[in-house]
Amino acid sequence: MELAANFAFQPLFNDEGTPPAISSTVGLGPLAGLAGTWTGQGFNAIWRPHRGASDRFLELNVTNEQLDLQVINGLIPNRGFVQGQIFMSGLTYLQQISDANVIVDGAQAGLHIEPGVWIHVPPLTDPKEPSAVTRMASIPHGTTILIQGTATTTAGGPSIPSVSLTPFFIGDRNNTIDFDEQHLNRPTPFRTSGPGLTGITQAMLNNPNSVLTSNTANVTATTRLHVSTTPGNIVGGGASNMAFLVGTNDGPNADAAHVVATFWLQKVAGDTEFKRLQYSQTVLLNFNGISWPHITVATLTKP
Repeated sequence: MELAANFAFQPLFNDEGTPPAISSTVGLGPLAGLAGTWTGQGFNAIWRPHRGASDRFLELNVTNEQLDLQVINGLIPNRGFVQGQIFMSGLTYLQQISDANVIVDGAQAGLHIEPGVWIHVPPLTDPKEPSAVTRMASIPHGTTILIQGTATTTAGGPSIPSVSLTPFFIGDRNNTIDFDEQHLNRPTPFRTSGPGLTGITQAMLNNPNSVLTSNTANVTATTRLHVSTTPGNIVGGGASNMAFLVGTNDGPNADAAHVVATFWLQKVAGDTEFKRLQYSQTVLLNFNGISWPHITVATLTKP
């Protein structure tokens, strides 16, 4: 996904004065280091709906990933009613993830493709909100998301928390269910098996973020981008799903009800730019009365 070389946002008319110079706006700010092509490996775990003897199948993948981000030229205008217009900066992106263990017709099996946009939003007065980062994405399975949050930059490496694959009853995170599929020493036909498990360990199932914390580097600075569909300190956000996913009277097929992601943009000793990126994303898929965590993590670098 590549923008035309001569494309740039230009206000066609303006009743609120001359647009500001880009240098006087918030610009890309914490998103600036994302521009470029990132490649690397990671881990994907998803509880899929299953019909028959089990309501679930746990798919596990060692992944190869390419993430391309390109700066959008010009300022993106938003005209307001209760607040005057704002100008934002951003990047388009295309994410491609494949299964490193599965080869089909000479190519790695594709798992995920996602076009989207990252936007840096200036502070607002109405609603009164801090400067924010927003990711807007479309997933071909039938979900679009708008996840937003804030960015912070600190010295040293990232602080990456543990995450859990354990499902829970919808709306009750403390009411968890431990299934055999989460334990590699327990035989089950409802989990990835054979060559597909190459490189996958029990530690990865216990805490998918261990894939990130075990991939160490001498990091001197970290910009943390934390975004969610659930309104927190910032109003708005959400996920929208196609009819097949949402379902009707019989319940959802696999409703993507919640998305939260953290990206740690890192500067390694000896580099003057951010060239290392780690991320962890959790999607809650709701079906059969249960929220099933779908977790994707990766460590990416750019030249």
